[in-house]
Amino acid sequence: MEYKVFLTVFMAVFIAELGDKTQLATMLFAADKEVSKLTVFAGASLALIAASGIGVLAGGLISQHVSEKHLQFVAGMGFVAIGIWTLSKALTSA
Repeated sequence: MEYKVFLTVFMAVFIAELGDKTQLATMLFAADKEVSKLTVFAGASLALIAASGIGVLAGGLISQHVSEKHLQFVAGMGFVAIGIWTLSKALTSA
């Protein structure tokens, strides 16, 4: 196993998921006293596994047609665009 890649992916996904809408929704489901916490955990975990699986499959398919360098550039520009959009929304609503 490539531990450096494993830890990098783990930390990136872990940090990205902290405090997001998915975690808040999971907390709301778990707050219900009549709901099994194990069931909520299992459902949320399987959903994240499925979403990650789709990401891995899509990345594998796309990488067959597009170079890694181009993928990194497009992904980076996407994150920059999201950041600019988020900042502009924050500035206009202030």
